[in-house]
Amino acid sequence: GVDLPNSMRTVIARLGRHLRRTRAGSGLSPTQYQVLASIFRLGPVRLSDLAAEEGLNPTMLSRIVGKLESADLVERTPDVADGRAAFVTVSRDGRRLVDKVRRERTDALTRALDLLDGVQRRKLADALPVLQAVAESLKDLNQ
Repeated sequence: GVDLPNSMRTVIARLGRHLRRTRAGSGLSPTQYQVLASIFRLGPVRLSDLAAEEGLNPTMLSRIVGKLESADLVERTPDVADGRAAFVTVSRDGRRLVDKVRRERTDALTRALDLLDGVQRRKLADALPVLQAVAESLKDLNQ
């Protein structure tokens, strides 16, 4: 039989690697882009909440956010309720970059999916809810 965990891990890693090879965002490391995309998705977010979401230690996260800030991709604003804390938001340039990376990755997936026949596409569509459930289980197990 198939070693399902190892096969899934290998395929998912390959998909991720190939999707990361987009021109947009090539100046960022995969972790820097992931943090930028999370800030984009979460909206104004406290660094402590972002660290928990990303599973990064606060020092590492602060360094990454500093690099994103230097590149004008994110902005920090003080938390008026807690002077020691700050919110991070994606700047206009950051939003443009995330949009461009997502478009490039979606276009690459579209081209790859166009090579599949109808039966393969249906099987893949049927598997998506199961993959989503696995992703949620992994998230819960890693907390």
